[in-house]
Amino acid sequence: MNIVLVVELILYFCLLIGIGAYFSRKDMDRSDFLLGGKKLPGWVLAFSERATGESSWLLLGFTGFTFLTGLSAIWTIVGMVLGISFSWLFLAKRFMNERNKYEVLTLSDYLAVRFPAHGKYIRLLATVLILVFFIFYVGAQLSGVGKTLLTTLNINPIVGILLSALGVAIIALAGGFVSVVWTDMIQGAMMLLVLIVIPILAFIQIGNNDISIMNELNAAGNNVSSWNGGVTGFAFGALFFNNFSYFFGYLGGQPQLSARFMALKNAKDAKIAGITGIIWTVMAFAGAFFIGITAIALYNIGNFPDEETILPTMILDLTPSWISGILLSGILAAMISTATSQIMVVTSSISEDLVHKNFKIELSEKNWVFVSRLVIAITALIALLMALISKSLVLTIVGWAWAGVGSTLSVAVLLTFFWKRYSGIGVIATISSGLIGTLIWINSPLDELLSARFVTFFIALFFGIVFSLIFPEKQDEKLINERK
Repeated sequence: MNIVLVVELILYFCLLIGIGAYFSRKDMDRSDFLLGGKKLPGWVLAFSERATGESSWLLLGFTGFTFLTGLSAIWTIVGMVLGISFSWLFLAKRFMNERNKYEVLTLSDYLAVRFPAHGKYIRLLATVLILVFFIFYVGAQLSGVGKTLLTTLNINPIVGILLSALGVAIIALAGGFVSVVWTDMIQGAMMLLVLIVIPILAFIQIGNNDISIMNELNAAGNNVSSWNGGVTGFAFGALFFNNFSYFFGYLGGQPQLSARFMALKNAKDAKIAGITGIIWTVMAFAGAFFIGITAIALYNIGNFPDEETILPTMILDLTPSWISGILLSGILAAMISTATSQIMVVTSSISEDLVHKNFKIELSEKNWVFVSRLVIAITALIALLMALISKSLVLTIVGWAWAGVGSTLSVAVLLTFFWKRYSGIGVIATISSGLIGTLIWINSPLDELLSARFVTFFIALFFGIVFSLIFPEKQDEKLINERK
């Protein structure tokens, strides 16, 4: 075991826990604990949104996916960058304004308040949707930590999963949304450092050894040298949409991301955050893509029983120990960042949407914070169990959550924002069809042909529109004017 790596990773975890402990000393009401109380700078929220959105799936899952599939992985980047840019340019400010107008703390509650006649059912269904997929999503992040520590330090993955679950719970329990966002900011910077430094070092290694990347891509086989994956016609269409389909999950439907938009203070902060978020995205995704491509030139895929360990392997091979520890902290940062944010989403869905709004339970602000912390502890424990028993790849689990939650709620958000005829029954149909459709699709052979991320969006869109037309919203003139 490399002592330098161990010491640096321990120091990094202590830093994150220290931030959480600092914010735990501050008095917070429910709004502060769940959404930051309009006290966070825009650029910090942008780093937090990006660190939360691009978790272990980017550093482990996507780099491994590119290592396995080659140049055709570019279409995933195209979908991601377009989706993220669209959300920052056209949705972030709208989320901020709508949050201020309706005084809500969660995405689910926003949809419920917009359609009050069916609000109780909307909150309940949205909470069920989030719980079904996000518990596994958090588990995927903890599993990613286990993989990283196994690859780098030969630590039993169960130990890594237990340690990461403890760290995640402490950060979220201590300072809620505020401590999560500030730790996200540090972790977003660490992630970007990894995704910039490693491809540069890989290109230097390739140049020093006079390796031709194109020759290695051609020699690797499996069509990794082809931008279209070596297929044409319908097969290429399926490949394109499967890779591009992450686009649909970025259109406002990821609660952990839309929470950052809702937490923005003003239009100036929204503009700064948008520029920051888009620049981060372009740099990070380009780096992740080149990590996978250069890995093909440096390694043989047959030497990796799990392609999602390629980035930790490259860090150890290309950097001295003291730098490896810093860069490996960046990988752990991605997983911890997303896990803490998703636990906060689950917490707000239960404590705010169900207990407070649906069940009409009244407590003091201090007691609401206590309830939220109790939910965090229970959620972390369940996610830990999921991580210990799940055998699925990180990328696979993230893809399911992206379909079930992201693609479904993106439809609900877009129709609420931009279609005046959307109705409460339409929202219920959107969420129900997205949940059921995803569960059926991912458990059928059809998911191998066309991703649920793509299919779910259009299933939810179809049912949302049809049921809104059949069951229009009954509103008074004042509410109609508000929705215009």
